[in-house]
Amino acid sequence: MAYGRLENKVAIVTGGASGFGRGIATKFAREGAKVIIADLSGEAAETIAKELGCQYSVADVTKREHWNDLLKLAVEQFGGLDIIVNNAGATYKNKPTMEVTDNDFDLVMNVNVKSIYLSTSVLVPYFLDNKRPGVFINIASTAGIRPRPGLTWYNASKAAVSNATKTMAVEYGPQKIRFNAVCPVVGSTGMTHLFLGKPDTEENRAGFVSTVPLGRGCTPVDVGNACCYLASDEAEFITGVNLEVDGGRCV
Repeated sequence: MAYGRLENKVAIVTGGASGFGRGIATKFAREGAKVIIADLSGEAAETIAKELGCQYSVADVTKREHWNDLLKLAVEQFGGLDIIVNNAGATYKNKPTMEVTDNDFDLVMNVNVKSIYLSTSVLVPYFLDNKRPGVFINIASTAGIRPRPGLTWYNASKAAVSNATKTMAVEYGPQKIRFNAVCPVVGSTGMTHLFLGKPDTEENRAGFVSTVPLGRGCTPVDVGNACCYLASDEAEFITGVNLEVDGGRCV
């Protein structure tokens, strides 16, 4: 059932086949958006797209040509583009900083930071050329605001996301292109065990959850709801924010 807050909006959601991305895509579709799920896993993306009545594309967010393909798909299938959610992300297993490898570093910087560079490099000119308002929502993390030990370069990548979001919000505000970041606390996704640095069990989560005043981790529904507000016309005067979806963790 569509509720209409995003009626007639066209949205790309990266990493949309699982975790927070699936929650975002589900919420957007229910609110009437025409959603393109972009994901490395074609099989998973196709399954979710069929379930939600969406389009999907197999995409590597670290490749410029794949962003060009996503824009082409949005224009050809739906006549344009309104919203981009840069949700695809990566991390390495929580470990001492001196044990981080070159591959670990490249992974988080390419997937978490370069992808946003590429998405804006390809898509901002589209909005400017067409004099069309646009909305970028970048999924950052509480790790970029209140970092924890053992994930130094993941934390740094998410801090870069938040900083770049604010910079572009100021730069492109006059052209009615809004940039906001959503900063979830750790929740139930395929990367949870990496953040914990140990098996994802209720016992191992207990210590972390004890630091969240509302007493639980973040869910895909929580993130989907936050992104929906920022994507909607209700938030037309909201830009450059880091919206903490964290149950009070960063207070």
